[in-house]
Amino acid sequence: MADFAGQLRQVLATREPPVPPVEIPDDVPDRDLVPTSELRPAAVLVPLIDRPDGWQVLLTQRTEHLPHHAGQISFPGGRLEMTDSTPVSGALRETEEEIGVEAARVKIIGSLSVLPTITGFVVVPVVGMVDPDYRLQLDRSEVDSAFEVPLDFLVDRGNHVTEWATYRGRRRSYTVIQYQQRRIWGATAQMIVDLTNRLHPLS
Repeated sequence: MADFAGQLRQVLATREPPVPPVEIPDDVPDRDLVPTSELRPAAVLVPLIDRPDGWQVLLTQRTEHLPHHAGQISFPGGRLEMTDSTPVSGALRETEEEIGVEAARVKIIGSLSVLPTITGFVVVPVVGMVDPDYRLQLDRSEVDSAFEVPLDFLVDRGNHVTEWATYRGRRRSYTVIQYQQRRIWGATAQMIVDLTNRLHPLS
């Protein structure tokens, strides 16, 4: 655990990420589709769990009636509120509200790149190690289910499939990761690709 935690700290950004307004990097996919004038700050927790058979990642499936990303696989988190002093505090608050995992059971080790989305959010992905003895208490108004996926599976580029769709009249590509009956795509898949590239840099 210590070796992997040390590796993660080396590859993750350690500075407090900015909140809007932010400059969107040129390498953000389809950056011209992101509504920069309307970006709302958000944060998610990328929860890692150390199990005897390997590291796991905790994910959620959102309920079908939500206004944004309904039914999608996502990390716990959401829009920042005025009471959130930092993206980290917001990610921890949302995690406890959505799935019942208390902040005391999470050890923050860094963050991934800030991610603007075509739905009008700028998301800070906060990475944390979760106590393996955590207990779930789902907010059924937002979360349909929560489940663990092996980290090795998610960061295996062989499981990253590129698909294409037309959005706002433009053909665009996106990554899909199929795990059993679960389809992981959108912003969540982009964050996983970011983590993959940090843990396994391309030569």
